[in-house]
Amino acid sequence: MTRLDGITRAGLIGSGIQRSLTPAMHMAEGASQGFDYRYELLDLDLKGDGTESLPQVVREAEERGFCGLNITFPCKQQVIGLLDELSDDAARLGAVNTVVLRDGRRIGHNTDWWGFAQGLRLQLPQADLTNVVQLGAGGAGAATAFAALQLGADALTIFDVDTARAQQLAAAMAGHFPNAEVTAGSDLRQAMAAASGLVHATPTGMDKHPGLPLPAELLYPRLWVAEIVYFPLETALLSEARRRGCSVADGGGMAVFQAVGAFSLFTGREADAERMRAHFRSLTGSPPAPVERRA
Repeated sequence: MTRLDGITRAGLIGSGIQRSLTPAMHMAEGASQGFDYRYELLDLDLKGDGTESLPQVVREAEERGFCGLNITFPCKQQVIGLLDELSDDAARLGAVNTVVLRDGRRIGHNTDWWGFAQGLRLQLPQADLTNVVQLGAGGAGAATAFAALQLGADALTIFDVDTARAQQLAAAMAGHFPNAEVTAGSDLRQAMAAASGLVHATPTGMDKHPGLPLPAELLYPRLWVAEIVYFPLETALLSEARRRGCSVADGGGMAVFQAVGAFSLFTGREADAERMRAHFRSLTGSPPAPVERRA
């Protein structure tokens, strides 16, 4: 884990990530465990050529002795072609958010799905999973779909601006969960009228992509709404959902628990989930909550 200079290095690759709290969470946990841990933002927007620079950024991190990289929008699927090996979860999801760099090899993992599942269980323990609608079929959407089905969703309808991508994800998830009804949606208004919950897994609501991901009038008081965006923590979607009487889960749960998993993979040390969640909440100014520890 520790490099020759005594410093453990990791980083986050993505676009528009300057407000990410992942570095702070990782480094605070490293300090609490007594080692020098540096975690850097590797923002593709600052490179000038966007995702085309992904291979170069990964290579440079490897050359600098990084022990691992987190991967976020829009690279969770693109990065797969640069890797030597995938964990079972990453292979099943077709998306990677965590890359371990070790002994000259690049190994892709997915801690997003577990992070989203833990966050949903913690914030909405009584969520009705009878009929879930999901917006987004990208890398994050693969993780949230898998999580919802793993938690016991009876039906999952997936929407995406790229219809073919929604169909591909629905087909993949249906293969993994044959007892659930998993489909790509075509009529959002109709799907929302029958929904028990909504999972939002697109970048809409982030600073660079402001706004609502669906018409506000499709939100009803009986719905629960789960968000993946956490900067800002209170997105336009959550604000509108609260106003309309929905129960909500913010993106902080996924942000914390995916980091818990990534920290352990990078460093070989078990992260303290409760401590990391408390630190995240202190950074966002939101109240702490008890944490269900990982089995």
